[in-house]
Amino acid sequence: MTHAPAYLVLEDGTRYRGRAYGARGRALGEAVFATAMSGYQETLTDPSYAGQIVVQTAPHIGNTGMNDEDPESRRIWVDGYVVRDPSRIVSNHRAVRSLDDELEAQGIIGISNIDTRALTRRLRDAGVMRAGIFSGDDAALDPDTQLAEVRASAGMSGRNLSAEVSVSETQVVPAVGESIGRLAVLDLGVKASTLRHLAERGFEVHVLPQSTTIDELRALDPVAVFYSNGPGDPAASDAHVSLLQDVLKDGTPFFGICFGNQLLGRALGFGTYKLPFGHRGINQPVLDKLTGRVEITAQNHGFAVDAPVEGVIDSPAGFGRVEVSHVGLNDQVVEGLRALDIPAFSVQYHPEAAAGPHDSTYLFDRFREVVLEHVGRTAERDDQKDA
Repeated sequence: MTHAPAYLVLEDGTRYRGRAYGARGRALGEAVFATAMSGYQETLTDPSYAGQIVVQTAPHIGNTGMNDEDPESRRIWVDGYVVRDPSRIVSNHRAVRSLDDELEAQGIIGISNIDTRALTRRLRDAGVMRAGIFSGDDAALDPDTQLAEVRASAGMSGRNLSAEVSVSETQVVPAVGESIGRLAVLDLGVKASTLRHLAERGFEVHVLPQSTTIDELRALDPVAVFYSNGPGDPAASDAHVSLLQDVLKDGTPFFGICFGNQLLGRALGFGTYKLPFGHRGINQPVLDKLTGRVEITAQNHGFAVDAPVEGVIDSPAGFGRVEVSHVGLNDQVVEGLRALDIPAFSVQYHPEAAAGPHDSTYLFDRFREVVLEHVGRTAERDDQKDA
C-alpha cells in the first residue's frame, strides 16, 4: 500500500489531500457518492458509472478482494475511485487478486485516506459536480492548473455515453428451460445479472448494439423488447427514444430499467431532469403504489422522469393512459411508469440487484407474465382470422 500523495479537486475549488490508490495519473469525471455497504465489485463493473468518479461512503473497502464470478460486465467502468480506508489484506476464499491490483491493472486512478464522510456531505449539500483525481506526476501540478483541468472537463448533462458501453455485435444468451421466444435487449450498459434473470424466465436473450435500427429489430421478430440501464443524459438519446416509440406503436411488450425507465418516459412524451445528487446504493426505499408494498432497492442514476406522481395521465405522445407506478420515499421521485393501454412498464431502480437486496426480482416475473399474456392474445386473434 503506497503513501504517495494524491489530490481530489472539486470544480467549486474544494480540495482534499490523500494517498494514491490504484493507477497513477489524472482522472476527470462527475463526482458521485454510492451508499452501498457491500458489493464494490458490482459497483465498479456497472457500465452506468461510466464518466463518473465514484465515492464509496462505506469507510472500509477491499477486504474481500476481486474475483472472476461477480463482475457485471467486461471491465471496470468508473473514471475514478475514492475510498477512505482500503483494506491492507484480502480475506475471502473466492478472491483471486486485490482491489488495488485490479484498479492498477485496468488503469483506474483512485485516491484513499480522505474524509469521504465530509466529501459526501459536500456533494449532498452542493450537488454532484465535476472533479479530478491527481496522483503520480500529476500530483505535483500547480493547484490552479488542477482546478482548471477539472473545470474544462465534460459534465454529464447533455452527454450520450451509450456507444462507449454497448456491445458492438449481437450476443445471445440461451433461455434456461423451455424458451418463450426471442427478447431484444438494447444494450445501453446492461449488467450480466440482468441477462441471467431474463434468461431464467425463459427468454432467448438477444443483446443488441445501441445503434440497432427499427428494421433490424423487427427482423429479429422478438416477443418483447427490453431497454437496459446505462450512463448519460436521457435528453441526449433521441435515437433511442424514436426507436422505442416505433416499438410501442407496433404493440410489442416493453420493459425498461433505470436509463430504460427514463427513455420510456421520454417516449411517452414526458421530460427528464437532473437530480441534485442522484440515487446510488442498495438501500433506497420505493413504494409500489399498486400493492402498497415498500421495497428496499438498488439504484444508480442521476436523472429522473418529470411526471405527476398521482393520478392517471394521458400520454403527451399519444400512447394512451399512463400512471406512475412506483415512487421514491426519500424525495418523491418517479421510480416507475406503467402504460395502461399498451403493454409497457418500467422502473427506475435495478431489480437484478446483484449485491442485494432482492425485494424487486418479482418484476422479471411480471414481465414474463405480460409477454405470455400478449402472446396468448395475439395467437387467439390469429386463430380467429384463420377461421
